[in-house]
Formats: sequence, C-alpha cells, structure tokens
Amino acid sequence: MKALGVFPRERAVRVVEHDPPHPSSPADVRLRVLEVGVCGTDREICRFEFGTPPAGSDHLILGHECLAEVVEVGPAVTQLARGDLVVPVVRRPCPHAACEPCRDGRQDLCTTGDFVEHGIKERHGFLAEEVVEDARHLHRVPPALRDVAVLVEPLTIAEKALGQIREVRERTGRGGTTAVVAGAGAVGILGALVLAAGGFETHVWSLEPESGPQATLLASAGIRYVSAEREPLAQLGAGLGRVDVLYEATGAPEVVFQALAALGHNGVLVLTGLPGGRRPLEIDAAALMRNLVLRNQVVLGTINASPDAFGAAIRDLAVFESRWPGVARAVITGRFPLDAHGDLLQGPARGIKSVIAVR
Repeated sequence: MKALGVFPRERAVRVVEHDPPHPSSPADVRLRVLEVGVCGTDREICRFEFGTPPAGSDHLILGHECLAEVVEVGPAVTQLARGDLVVPVVRRPCPHAACEPCRDGRQDLCTTGDFVEHGIKERHGFLAEEVVEDARHLHRVPPALRDVAVLVEPLTIAEKALGQIREVRERTGRGGTTAVVAGAGAVGILGALVLAAGGFETHVWSLEPESGPQATLLASAGIRYVSAEREPLAQLGAGLGRVDVLYEATGAPEVVFQALAALGHNGVLVLTGLPGGRRPLEIDAAALMRNLVLRNQVVLGTINASPDAFGAAIRDLAVFESRWPGVARAVITGRFPLDAHGDLLQGPARGIKSVIAVR
C-alpha cells in the first residue's frame, strides 16, 4: 500500500510502499483512510524542524488529522461495525505507572512527556491507504458529517480550550462574554466558531484583508472580522472596552504580547500556536508582568485533546451545520490527491484548509 514518508536523515519526503497492516489484537480495527488534513505541524515536519520516526524506522509516515472507514473489526469490538466513519485520536499514553493522567485516559495532560503521537512522535501517522487502530482510540462520526469530519481533530483543540476557559472562569468567578481570536487560519476560524456557539460575542483579528475569503466565511456565522491592516490588536481591544477571552492562533510570538496588551481585567489568554524557527524578540518584561498581576489575568496553553473534546467536536460540527449551513464546509478550501503532497507540504500554504484525499 502507498504511504507518505518523511525521512529526516535524508531530508526527503516521498511516497513509499508498505505492507498492509494486519490486526494483532481482538480490540483492533482495520481502517481504510479516506482523508487526511494538512496543517502547520505537517509542514514543519516536512521542513525537518521536528518529527521522530518510530524506533527502528528510517522514516515517519505523516498525517494526524484523519477520517477513515471501518473495514474489519476484531472479536472484542462491539461499538463499531464495518462501514462506520471514524476519527482516530492522535496521542497515546506514556508507559509510566506514576503518570495519573495517562492511566486515566487523559494523555493530553501527560506529566512525563514520554507519550507517542501518530504522524508526529515515534508512531507512524495516518497518511496511508490503510491503518490498524485500537477501538478505544476511535470516535464514530455520523454519516451526515462525512464532508466535514476531517475537521474533527483540529476542532478538538478549540473544544479543549473552551473547556479550560470555563473551568478557570467557574473556579475564579471571572465573567464576561467578549472574545477575540487572533489568527484566521483553520485553527483560528474553528476556535471562533466554537466560541460563538458557546455564547461568546466573537471577533477575529488577523493579517488578511477584510475583503478576503476568511472575512466572508466568518461573516456568514455572524462573526466580525478585523484586519491588522486597519486596526492594531491592542486598539481593537480598547475599542471593545474589555476583552474577556483572547484566543491566540497565529504561533507568532510578537502577536502573543500584543494579545496581552489587548486583554482586559480578569481575562484569559489561550495560546494554541507553536512558533516555528528561532527568532529573537525584544519585549518589555516589566510591563508584561505588571499587566498580568494588576489585571489579574490568566494565561494557559492547550495542545492535543481528551476523548471528551473529540465527542464535543463531533457534536459541535453538527451544531455548525444546523446553525450556519455550509460554514464548516467552507473551511476546507481544497482536496488534493496524494501525488500533490510536494506542493501542499513543502510549498506555500493554500487557502484556509487543504485536505489530501487518500481514497
């Protein structure tokens, strides 16, 4: 079968032939991969900035945003059947007994760092024609969501963030419903949709012009878009009076510090982006500390997601389709064959969200 391999030592990315996988446990499920989303993490791996092949392998099969169809189930699998659509979880628990989150199925909160991740760290990914996965790590998707289900995994990041925001606010008594999302890529747009569906008056700020497709897509969901060309982030925050939640989805360090300046008293700053490369940045650390302390602000980072977040993402995709028909579909701006991987992964980003159609 065909798969897309990244060879770090060779600094090469190419389609490879693998033997088809075979179930080895009664709980295993054989899957036919339908689609795999392309994200910034994949591009960084293809720039050889990180990404670790499994032990004994000279390459890493790419892909972690996956939609697949069940082909075969093991005798111990009762919750899935042939023909079901599923989305697999990316991260697998570390082996240490002392890591309570991993033992409780919350490997997204692993305390040791010894987890593995499909298509990222020490575990082959899903950009292959077939994969085998333990049923415990699969989430069934309703057939009605077939066209948008590849968005489930990136959407889980926003779902986990919303859960963390609510937990912080409930514990500390913080209130307010004004949210600003910095960044209008797929992660930012999905975050904005989750916040809007969660009851926040949501605004998106990004570099793209206000006449661009991102602004049009967001407007169809009743979300205001503001271009950085017209208004700095801090000025947007001041104009809104108080920003209660600022969701950073750019991965640009300079934007993070602009975000803190825009965040209001008792506000929560959520960091989802990972900066690429190494660029020195001069900051006023004293002003940063004053803001955090005097405004009583909270900063939290979120990555990967729990099983609950996968369930919430599937439910919210259905909400989006009902409340804003076609908006989630518009996030996916191109589906491409596996042979187009070079331009997709090693060239400039295309549109909002690109997807590789494996089948």
